[in-house]
Amino acid sequence: MFNLKAYLGILLAGLALALCGCSPAPVSDIPARNWKMSVVTNEDSSWTKGARLFADLVKQRSGGQIQITVYPNGELAGGDQVKELTMLQDGSIDFTYHSNLIYTNLDQSFAAISMPWLFTDYSQVDAALSGSAGTQLLKATEALGIVGLAYGENGFRQLTNSKLAISTPDDLRGLKIRIPGVELYNSIYKAMGAIPVTMNFGEVYGALKQGQIDGEENPIDIIVSARLYEVQNHITIWNYSYDAIILGINKKDWDGLPGNAQAIIRQAASDASKEQIKLSRDAAQTQLSLLRDKGMTVTELTPGQVKAFRATTDPVYAEWSGKIDPGIQKLWEIRSLPGQ
Repeated sequence: MFNLKAYLGILLAGLALALCGCSPAPVSDIPARNWKMSVVTNEDSSWTKGARLFADLVKQRSGGQIQITVYPNGELAGGDQVKELTMLQDGSIDFTYHSNLIYTNLDQSFAAISMPWLFTDYSQVDAALSGSAGTQLLKATEALGIVGLAYGENGFRQLTNSKLAISTPDDLRGLKIRIPGVELYNSIYKAMGAIPVTMNFGEVYGALKQGQIDGEENPIDIIVSARLYEVQNHITIWNYSYDAIILGINKKDWDGLPGNAQAIIRQAASDASKEQIKLSRDAAQTQLSLLRDKGMTVTELTPGQVKAFRATTDPVYAEWSGKIDPGIQKLWEIRSLPGQ
């Protein structure tokens, strides 16, 4: 008789073996310790799922010596993303997934990959982040007291609002749009004629429900996992800005680890982040239908419509060219290629 439970057990064991890879390095000299990892998103997001996979892989490959507890919803920092990053710097938190956008509060070069309409698709993103400029940007975390281990993904950011279907720059003028506490997005939305309102993400749902703001911008995975469709009527798919997340560890913690522990953590970060990226991209494909089912009006912009918005943000590149390291700024060369 077919035993479904046994079969599923074999499959899960096989998956764990595949993720684990080859035989682990000796772990006898790795000091036992419990670590804390914070993510600002909730349990249903790809961030939290990626963080939990990272924790599982590290525990498995270190023989249980390194155990990581994942805290979603920004619990350790009261939902404040900027405070959460500061706590990573001072060692109050050991690991985080953090958007490159929040890193711009410490070094504005991290804005380079989120410039308006820089990338048209994921293949361009992957080539850029795996190239010399992307590598340099990840390495730049070390000057901040953090070691960037791997890039994950928040994805292309979309626009939601409660007023109207937005398809032209004129539609956006005068709308109060929540943005994270990031100077770059303040520049972008002012250039497009909107009124940017800085607000912690944990406050967004309530502010939308009470009409304090008209809309917000986020990748689809975040819009769905935060149930923003309950308080927003419209979503515009325009892929205006790409948002990476960085799996980082406090640098003092990192420097205190033996080499084999560092190797285990770095490889687990890479493996978990690849899976997190897959989850994020799969969600972007499937969750748009969910938003339609929830009653949202979906407006997908044509290339011509995007071109009109893109033109309004040309001054942002001029404004930010002096704020970003020239080596990292090479990412922008893709913007001048044919078809961009």
